[in-house]
Amino acid sequence: MRTDTGQIVLLADYRPTDFVLERVDLTFELHPTETKVEARLIFHRREDTDPTAPLVLDGDELSLSGLLLDQMEVPAEQYTATPESLTVRDLPESTPFELTITTIINPEANTQLMGLYRTGGIYCTQCEAEGFRRITYFPDRPDVLAPYTVNIIADKEANPLLLSNGNFLGGAGYGEGKHFAAWFDPHPKPSYLFALVAGDLGVVEDTFTTMSGRDVALKIYVEHGKEPRAAYAMDALKRSMKWDEERFGREYDLEIFMIVAVSDFNMGAMENKGLNVFNDKYVLADPEIATDADYANIEAIIAHEYFHNWTGNRITCRDWFQLCLKEGLTVYRDHEFSADQRSRPVKRIAEVRHLKSEQFPEDSGPLAHPVRPTKYREINNFYTTTVYEKGSEVTRMIATLLGRDLFKQGMDLYFERHDGQAVTIEDFVKCFEDVSGRDLTQFSLWYHQAGTPLVTASGSYDAAAKTFSLSLEQMVPATPGQSEKLPMHIPLRMALIAEDGTEIVPASVTGAELTEDVLHLTAKSQTAVFQGIPSRPVLSLNRSFSTPINLQFSQSAKDLALIARHESDHFARWQALIDLGLPNLLQAARDARQGVEITCDETFIGGLLAAASDDSLEPAFRAQALALPSEADIARELGGNNDPDAIHAGREAILAKVAEAGKDIFAALYDSMQTPGPFSPDAASAGRRALRNAALGYLSQSDNAPARAKAAYDAANNMTDLSAALTILAHRFPDTAEAKAALDHFRSRFADNALVTDKWLAIQAAIPGAATLERIQALMALPLFKRTNPNRVRALVGTFVFANPTGFGRADGAGYRFLAQEILDIDPRNPQLAARILTSMRSWRSLEPNRADQAHSALMTIERAGSLSTDVRDIVDRILKE
Repeated sequence: MRTDTGQIVLLADYRPTDFVLERVDLTFELHPTETKVEARLIFHRREDTDPTAPLVLDGDELSLSGLLLDQMEVPAEQYTATPESLTVRDLPESTPFELTITTIINPEANTQLMGLYRTGGIYCTQCEAEGFRRITYFPDRPDVLAPYTVNIIADKEANPLLLSNGNFLGGAGYGEGKHFAAWFDPHPKPSYLFALVAGDLGVVEDTFTTMSGRDVALKIYVEHGKEPRAAYAMDALKRSMKWDEERFGREYDLEIFMIVAVSDFNMGAMENKGLNVFNDKYVLADPEIATDADYANIEAIIAHEYFHNWTGNRITCRDWFQLCLKEGLTVYRDHEFSADQRSRPVKRIAEVRHLKSEQFPEDSGPLAHPVRPTKYREINNFYTTTVYEKGSEVTRMIATLLGRDLFKQGMDLYFERHDGQAVTIEDFVKCFEDVSGRDLTQFSLWYHQAGTPLVTASGSYDAAAKTFSLSLEQMVPATPGQSEKLPMHIPLRMALIAEDGTEIVPASVTGAELTEDVLHLTAKSQTAVFQGIPSRPVLSLNRSFSTPINLQFSQSAKDLALIARHESDHFARWQALIDLGLPNLLQAARDARQGVEITCDETFIGGLLAAASDDSLEPAFRAQALALPSEADIARELGGNNDPDAIHAGREAILAKVAEAGKDIFAALYDSMQTPGPFSPDAASAGRRALRNAALGYLSQSDNAPARAKAAYDAANNMTDLSAALTILAHRFPDTAEAKAALDHFRSRFADNALVTDKWLAIQAAIPGAATLERIQALMALPLFKRTNPNRVRALVGTFVFANPTGFGRADGAGYRFLAQEILDIDPRNPQLAARILTSMRSWRSLEPNRADQAHSALMTIERAGSLSTDVRDIVDRILKE
């Protein structure tokens, strides 16, 4: 584990390598504790570089076993080897040379799950971002691209399967009890995309015929006996390949595409060229073990990793500062895929919920950074929602600015111009400037300025002049390292709605550019005047969340109700309901803290129930409408001095009022939204289940008794309904016999299924209230809790600290002290996992003074620890920085 404080890496310091890597030949002789790696690397010195410059290669906890230069042993005085680097001097000035490096590594002991590791009898790699340097000394950076040939030698009985990137060249026996396999990837790639898997796994096979008529072999490898559970993943893969051809014209480029599912994995999945490695929770599904959300996640993540074949693999990043170029762009692509496969407005609502709950707090706290950072200490800590989700939003805004056709032309030019290259944000943006003729310099501030812009809006109607004036002002708040901000180019989708619900089209607009329904805010303040408006309009602003901003716009409950009933943009309908409800939830939190009676505006309740009972709306949308803002959302909107207990009590009181007012509606929905026949994960059926379970939640609230939820649990024939009923029982009635019986039954029924056991743990970790900490500590003492498995730790510890404000944030500070203890325990084994869980403390300064002091004390316990990884040191230092 690296325990140094970490060297600061600056974007401004980027320079190409002194040497060009032409080819990589790797040979692995696999052994659980002594794997021999031989790397034959062919280099030549780059022109116009210092002819005496040494070759410096990266390492991480490596030990050099052998070093040859053009097949001759290198004298000791010609090189310097440390665990972190290999420097070779006196190299040829103009001719290519071959360096052969031999290292011995211990996959069994690699608990960091970076580089080559072995778990459950399976050898597996994870090389992004800097894991390859844990395998061999190498120029481990994304702008070093080369074709790879890989030879794998292993025990045949233990490892009948030997996989790597590219196309299979062949294999045969190799001495007594061993065999080998050879793979060649003709497409130059950076080292972070290298993959190797070896072991004994089952396989699901299929084929896909590309748009040019080539047949591609598709293989998904899973543990033996779990093959039927990979069927949906295979279906999602084939749909992804077809969609990418139709929407972006991208055809797959190898003879084979493989996915391997493993249980011990730090990430969700990894897009290694031709050999994707997945956390098995994003591959395995059947109605008994997977919820509708699981099916949707599998579909989206399978698509995301496949789409990386072009946006990330064929075209990759020049340096890690450009990470959003592959991740943000590919998130946008997988969002579009899911929207086309399912419901576009429902998908958009889910995206914005996630963005606001995760990225907005990141953008307003000590971990804020631009979509393209300018410096980092530990690159693993920049796989953030800012890079992924806000990066996606920036791509979406380009599509909004240019329109679908020009955006497609820009993407086509990007693929044509930069195929096989490692590029920058500037290269990407230039393609859209070239096809559109539009200067995107100001727009590019979205990549360079951190923080969520605040847009303040006000409108006035002049009946005599028949004009509507809209005044807008923008402000980008100060963030760490950026105190002064420039005005952004903010594209705002908008509509003017008449009292009868029809849309008013203005005759003309002055004061701002309007293209179709997109109003362009480019100055610090602007006033747009719309002419030819026959009656006072209701303004719907930022439709479909066209721009990731905080919008301050005071609208009456009557106007919001009209939008919620009549807007053709269904996202805007949902947002209007949120805007109706949020003031009630904020006031309820304040009143609960003061011990004042909690009330709720009838317009909000009426609007919510009207949406719930509107059969013209799809069930999935109605389910989203009934999901009130979370306690974390309320805390974010309150801004500071937050008391988690008061927020919880206030929200519960509002839920109770809605439940009581709508109990007849919810009873009717619960009865009518059943899905007869065999389970299907299709979007329509999933929407019906979502609405029915939302109704069950409200009915249980109004019943204030567990009987209905327990009956639903007993009758459930799929994991979606089973886990929904169990969650209601455990969260609302945790101390009842019904809840305890259901939890015991669930555990017993699925005792042999790790993924469902994770669900059982996560449901309990999110039980509101101070007593949950003791429950978690008891669960951690069970044999089923495996500290070395990231999924298990995330299910219990991660859910508790990220999704249980009252349990984690209990007033005596015990939750914060628990986190500090866990971080110090996890960090030596798995620094990435520890650092990501620690980000749960990013908003500690928004707590009321007593809790803030307790949180600060826990952070100082971590900060003062004698030995921290670079990952955790970076996060704790930034969280504590004033």
